[in-house]
Amino acid sequence: MSDSDTRNPKTPGSTPDIHWSGLNEPELADAYWTHIAPEIEADGYDPDTHRPTHQWLREHGFRPLLYTLREHHEITFSEFWSDVLGCEDGQTPGYEWGISHEETIELLEAYLSSVEDRGELAEGTVDTLRYRLAKYARLYAAENGTDDLITPVERGTDVPAYEAVDACWGAFDRIHKDLESGATKNRIHRAVNNWYAHLVRRKRAEINPAEGLDEEYNWQSDDSDTPRLAPEHIQSLFEAANTPDDRLLIVALAAWGLRSSEVAALHRSQIVIPETGETPYIRFDERKNGPGEVSALYGIPVYQDRVMGLADRESWKGYLFPSSGSSTGHITRDTVLNRFDRLAEQAGLPRTIDGEKPVPQMARRFWYDTYSTVLDNVLEGMDEIAEEQGSEDAGVVLQNYLSDERNRELRREQMRSRLSDAFEEFAVSGER
Repeated sequence: MSDSDTRNPKTPGSTPDIHWSGLNEPELADAYWTHIAPEIEADGYDPDTHRPTHQWLREHGFRPLLYTLREHHEITFSEFWSDVLGCEDGQTPGYEWGISHEETIELLEAYLSSVEDRGELAEGTVDTLRYRLAKYARLYAAENGTDDLITPVERGTDVPAYEAVDACWGAFDRIHKDLESGATKNRIHRAVNNWYAHLVRRKRAEINPAEGLDEEYNWQSDDSDTPRLAPEHIQSLFEAANTPDDRLLIVALAAWGLRSSEVAALHRSQIVIPETGETPYIRFDERKNGPGEVSALYGIPVYQDRVMGLADRESWKGYLFPSSGSSTGHITRDTVLNRFDRLAEQAGLPRTIDGEKPVPQMARRFWYDTYSTVLDNVLEGMDEIAEEQGSEDAGVVLQNYLSDERNRELRREQMRSRLSDAFEEFAVSGER
């Protein structure tokens, strides 16, 4: 840094109104040292050598700087840090992408910032996209011996287009081998395809090497085009549910992942709460894919509250959503849809989510996507152990080095953590 730099101190944590988009580069530099550097120092870092991450800047209210650099100056924060501020690139804590190529990381983060700002995506959704893109970037590097994902596709590159496509497809061959879930493979491909498409639109890339790749694989899954509700949507629904039956409706759809027809016919005898302290579960003698059990990691207090309200009814036959006017003794699937519509309106949910009206299936999709991410994260956590054991497949570690009980517990721990944002109010601590 030059001694002539002007750095006016400010109170850490305060974020004044700054018209970032109206500042030229020298003014942006002055604003950086005046308003951002003190907060870096307050966090215990040297602002002369510590380059903050995109996530840190967003969390501290400085997202407009990232937007201004991208939209009005067409430079990345990394370029601003080195070329405008004149800082040396240092080691900065933050999200571990698992690669070191700076331009690739910058353009990945810039894409996530763009979809978060323009698409108004929830933070949890952006975190999920970040994980999927990181999975691809790591396997791309492992397959191709380089973590530079940009040079092969950038405008004016000397790399033949077919080589860029081969490199991308080679990474997905690894993904196809490493992951079992077809739904997860499809989601990773969608994230990667959208990132490359973004680079093409922004004139950063000449081609999208992931385009059409999914047509080459037979990734069978139960995934559908149904959008999912975000954690904040679930929380809003649960807050709007002010009766025991409405609360149980949201729990059964979003915390247990049941179908609308299964919710309508849910019976007390299906809810099993072991005396041994093990995880409660919902038992199905007949289901779409045969008999099965669904872990009830959350919501047992809500279920118990509902039972207490029904137990005094002399005519109660055990159905958790009874109906005296139905020959079956319980409500119908259409009634579940109608009740969900009412709760969605009371909760102030958007009229459309990804272009579609909110429906119970979106709550079930929330459960599915959350569980799928948990499976991926558990597998990712085994990567280091797999490397130590000389195996390319983390799934081998899960199979050969972890007991079935520990494997299940890892999944349950992560599932509880993922669901906590939406179901904090009735999380059952200590359930196993």
